Amino acid sequence: MSDGLSLDAVQLQERIERFHAVRDGILAQVRQVIVGQDEVLDQILIALFVGGHCLITGMPGTAKTLMVKTIAQTLGLSFKRIQFTPDLMPSDITGTDIIEEDMTTGHRKWTFVEGPIFGNVVLADEINRTPPKTQAALLEAMQERSCTVRGHVYKLPAPFFVLATQNPIELEGTYPLPEAQLDRFLFNSVLDYLSASDELKVVDLTTATRVPEVQAVTSAAELLEFQQLVRMVPIGESLAKYVVNVVRATRAKSEVAPDFVKQYVNYGGSIRAAQFIVLAAKARALSRKRYHVTYEDIQAMVVPVLRHRILLNFHAESERIDTDEILGRLLKVMPIPKEA
Repeated sequence: MSDGLSLDAVQLQERIERFHAVRDGILAQVRQVIVGQDEVLDQILIALFVGGHCLITGMPGTAKTLMVKTIAQTLGLSFKRIQFTPDLMPSDITGTDIIEEDMTTGHRKWTFVEGPIFGNVVLADEINRTPPKTQAALLEAMQERSCTVRGHVYKLPAPFFVLATQNPIELEGTYPLPEAQLDRFLFNSVLDYLSASDELKVVDLTTATRVPEVQAVTSAAELLEFQQLVRMVPIGESLAKYVVNVVRATRAKSEVAPDFVKQYVNYGGSIRAAQFIVLAAKARALSRKRYHVTYEDIQAMVVPVLRHRILLNFHAESERIDTDEILGRLLKVMPIPKEA
């Protein structure tokens, strides 16, 4: 019995060490191509290790597409890219049935032709440039890991990640994503402009003849193992309660909501937000070589997880208050859990 237990402990330790080696390997490969953006890169890796989807918001030309493509290459996963345009149809994403004729018998039959959704990493590029009808084609895929075409349900490959990029909503020709779809994204990561020194590095890197070769450092099966490993990271009861209280405090009608939330917020986070904060905090703790969740992990995950789940009212808009500011104030007023 004790041998079995010690073997399990040894296997677990080996798997944890492999997790750190793969994460370092991914970062080393991506760093050959992407300069700066450490926070967003960290969030995308957390999303992958949790098995969640990530929404990346940034102005055109901030290397959103390049970052996602490079990460997919380092993971050794099949990569598909969908360029969202105003005339894109749902069947352009999911695939469609076509009639094929057997040349020998003359019989005709329906054949399903897979769309670009059938990949491990699906880059939904400029997702808010297409109308809601087509955006909704991703809804089932993101939640159920399957898609339905003409009544037939097709399973998507595992692991399955949607990494979507969107332009800021203020830009011309954008359609805001529906709330139900936003809620399915683990994070809304904001890509900002680089510092002057980082921009100089980008210019040096991209205007020379050298083309970096990105190598795969892991596989689909190993990533699925890592997702199980992340779920094994323990979280203290007081910290779990803190997460639930923070999410409840974002709802204007909740008894724990502070006055500024009641004043500026229409709708707050759902229970899914609390689940995602805990999972993301577990992945962050493991990434930092810690084997339990801390208050710092939770604090770091609250804004990217809740940023796109809170709907502000016209008072906030008129006073130019955004969700990041509301969440920042919320973290300051929420009592810190005892274990922190």
